[in-house]
Amino acid sequence: MSGVAADGAPQAVAKQHPYAWVMVAVAFGLQTLAFGGVGSVGVFLKPLTAEFGWSRGEASAGYTALALSAALFGIIWGWLADRKGARNIALFGVLMMGISFFALSLTGALWYYYLMYFAFGALGNSAVGTPIYATVGYWFSRNQGLAIGVMAAGGAFGQAVVPFAARLLISAWDWQTAYAAIGIGFLVLGIPLALLVRDPPTRIASAGVGDTPSPAAEPDPPAPPRIVIPFLSSAAFFCCICMAVPIVHTVALVSDRGIAPEAAASVLLVLMIAGIGGRILGGRLADMVGPVNGWMLMSFGQTVLVFAFPFVEGLWATWVLAAVFGLFYSGDMSSILVTARMMIPARIAARSMGIIIFFGWLGMGIGAWVGGFIFDLAGSYVWSYAVAAGGGIVNLLILCGFRFVLSGGGYSRSPSILVRQ
Repeated sequence: MSGVAADGAPQAVAKQHPYAWVMVAVAFGLQTLAFGGVGSVGVFLKPLTAEFGWSRGEASAGYTALALSAALFGIIWGWLADRKGARNIALFGVLMMGISFFALSLTGALWYYYLMYFAFGALGNSAVGTPIYATVGYWFSRNQGLAIGVMAAGGAFGQAVVPFAARLLISAWDWQTAYAAIGIGFLVLGIPLALLVRDPPTRIASAGVGDTPSPAAEPDPPAPPRIVIPFLSSAAFFCCICMAVPIVHTVALVSDRGIAPEAAASVLLVLMIAGIGGRILGGRLADMVGPVNGWMLMSFGQTVLVFAFPFVEGLWATWVLAAVFGLFYSGDMSSILVTARMMIPARIAARSMGIIIFFGWLGMGIGAWVGGFIFDLAGSYVWSYAVAAGGGIVNLLILCGFRFVLSGGGYSRSPSILVRQ
């Protein structure tokens, strides 16, 4: 790991492991599948409400069930990954993603719909997500932000491609066929990828005996985990409230204006394609200006732009807004992961990441449900997106407080991380 030691001396840069970029490619593919399933929830909202007479809030709560279960079980999978490694957990997660999505094609009642999305989040997405997040960055001794950004770009790619494919399948056949086809696709593509997952030498070396780390395995973290984890968790919670509303409700918002469903789904496609670059940009920005500063810049852009969605009309204008928002929102996503990587020791990486992601998913779930609930009350998305902007403001205030605490506690920014002076 590169940086500055506690005494001010420069640390040596370790040789880059040749499997590191292979793991980035594997993780990119797994995140494509995991977040493709998450992003497709919004595409199914109107077909399901038309089929069963559910309200918009009831249907969007499927996303909430997914998010809350992923939040809770991510901590468990992270704890197991720190002890048992990530590959078998990722393989199990891929299997459950495929099975639960195929099972959604048999939906006939609201409770069953929630249960299958709960299973997707608890046993699928979180098993693929948290252990992989805590694995990729620790393969790298330099350019950690760039590597994590490229990995995270897989999530944006999945959220662009899978929902758009789902919309085409719904239009050509029906929502049942779309769910079944996506579930089979998860299995065919995901199993070979999961078999290529490897744990990084840094985490293996730092494991020591039981919970006792090897003292020479890694440098001291830039700040104590007892300071880092609460701040990152609370910031991620409000950050994800901000981004959840446009992710889940923008397709419905645009189609409510009389735009064809396929064209409405293309707005989410544009947002997520832009997000591929945004996640790489967010990771690279962390390498250049520090993870907290980079996160604040991305959060500011997300917060300013999110409230514009209800007021921008016309497909072309909405595409432009979606593209710019996608850059900032996705930069936010990679900033969370990079900050955790640069400020948490490898031996507790997965369980710590699980806690932070728990609060992120909690924010996503609450934001998705609140967006639909407020729409049902007001008959308009204006206040839904206003709540999203409010979450972004609180997130920025927390990050400012974190920066202040680090500075006041004797920490300062090096070229890539905050380090003790």
